[in-house]
Amino acid sequence: MEVIYTGLHQTPEQIVETAIQEDADAVGISILSGAHMTLVPKILEGLKENGAEDVLVVVGGTIPDEDASELKSQGVAEIFTPGAPTSEIVDFLKAKVPVS
Repeated sequence: MEVIYTGLHQTPEQIVETAIQEDADAVGISILSGAHMTLVPKILEGLKENGAEDVLVVVGGTIPDEDASELKSQGVAEIFTPGAPTSEIVDFLKAKVPVS
């Protein structure tokens, strides 16, 4: 598994552009600011607009249950809240992302 870290404070457009340029199988987004209901839908829409709706999107952070349900209905594959073991995230990705 190859991981590309793009750094802090990336815009949704930058995240989508990187995912497309790198031919990513998955995108993981960590949001602790509370802006998940604004930023994540923009990322999902940007991927769709660029024909990359098959890119798996996972989100981590302080996400209330009702927001998690809404994000999943929009296309987020999974939500990982604070305290989620890294092994749980890795196992999820291994199960969902096709081996190249």
